[in-house]
Amino acid sequence: MALFKSSNPALQEKSFNGTILEGISTEEAMSISGTMNKLGIMMVLMIGSTLLAWDQFYKGSDPMTLMLIGVFGGLIVAIVFAFKKSWGSILGPLYAVLEGLFVGSISAIYNYTYPGLPMEAVALTLLVTLVMFLIYRFRIIRVTEKFKMVIIIATSAIMFFYLLQWVWILITGHPLSGFTNAATPMGIGFSVVVSALAALNLLLNFDIIEKGVELRANKYMEWYCEFGLLVTLVWLYFELLRLLGKLQRN
Repeated sequence: MALFKSSNPALQEKSFNGTILEGISTEEAMSISGTMNKLGIMMVLMIGSTLLAWDQFYKGSDPMTLMLIGVFGGLIVAIVFAFKKSWGSILGPLYAVLEGLFVGSISAIYNYTYPGLPMEAVALTLLVTLVMFLIYRFRIIRVTEKFKMVIIIATSAIMFFYLLQWVWILITGHPLSGFTNAATPMGIGFSVVVSALAALNLLLNFDIIEKGVELRANKYMEWYCEFGLLVTLVWLYFELLRLLGKLQRN
């Protein structure tokens, strides 16, 4: 039975290769406290680089530079991380810093256009995360195999659409589907659906972390699991930021 199914590529069952799941015991294993500590470290580092990127924008620097460093640097780190999970103590913090550069740059741009909007998106992201944790904790929504499969398929479809959209813009200079960025009922509805999907992915993240602790996965997987959770949190924040921006324009 597949214990680890996730639409997040950072949190797939194969990511736990070389752990107790393959019969290899370790002296140190994942723990909830250790995992939360790793999340705290990564969040502090991401907030620090976010504030740096934000400050550079308001000093007149071109936000695209730090944004691209964050996007492509984060992508490279994520790829390396997929193959070198034991390097988590280095790659995890590095990824958090790079994500902060992206988040800070895009947030500063939104704040310049809609003052105060990023703070609203942060508050909403934290609220949604807390609600989803409580939903998972009290098993209001059970993370069954069928539920996982539905979320995986839906998320994969959205990611494929985003990739196609990005490639089309690079080729033609115009979006493939303009409604995704429009402040119309359809555009707002799209953002609501995608934001909800990002939120539901948190349930899969929580489930995988819990299973990893129960099965005593290697200690370094704490970094890798929190890396995967951070990916989802940033995605959720970005989608909520876009949704709030559309509502401002509507």
